[in-house]
Amino acid sequence: MEPESLSLPNYNIPEDLQHIVAVTTLERLYNWGRRSSVWPLMFGLACCAIEMIAAQTARYDLARFGMEVMRPTPRQADMLLVSGTVTKKMLPAIIRLYNQMPEPKYVVAMGACASSGGPFKEGYNVVAGIDKFLPVDVYVPGCPPTPQALIAGLIKLQEKIDKQKFKTSRWYQKGKTDPNYVPMPILGPDLIDVRRNEEFKRAAANPGGEA
Repeated sequence: MEPESLSLPNYNIPEDLQHIVAVTTLERLYNWGRRSSVWPLMFGLACCAIEMIAAQTARYDLARFGMEVMRPTPRQADMLLVSGTVTKKMLPAIIRLYNQMPEPKYVVAMGACASSGGPFKEGYNVVAGIDKFLPVDVYVPGCPPTPQALIAGLIKLQEKIDKQKFKTSRWYQKGKTDPNYVPMPILGPDLIDVRRNEEFKRAAANPGGEA
């Protein structure tokens, strides 16, 4: 709303303050506070973690975006930055950390390995993308991505937070105590996703049928 329609001089507002009045909503104010204080989990997997560390240095200065406070415990963090190769042996630990993080929480897949398996995609011990198990909010391409690329991805995450609504955000839905809980996979001869148990049972009951 323009200052003329507000009739600001009638409120005896000093002239130098009449044009800095901001009109906002509770939702926008809430999102602004969250986007400006995202706390990543102090956690790295492979060479991408070196670039993540470099992004925290004075040259790139993630403190400009309110993300310099990297927490050593998942209970004080709200962003899981998966930076590096996700092996099948490491995946249960990553999921455990994710489940221990309070809502609202976000996942950023940093690098080709975290996004799709990278050069190890066909390997027997590497997960072909963390998004097969966790809901990823932002993908940062590269092998490894530069600190500038990581910062660009984190800015995209801030833009996503800005657009979130009270009525549609998953952590505000009624009747769900933990709507984003991910069950722990079983590590044996291969990695078994327990969410696919019914699919496995149907395949075992019909071995000669279509997959």
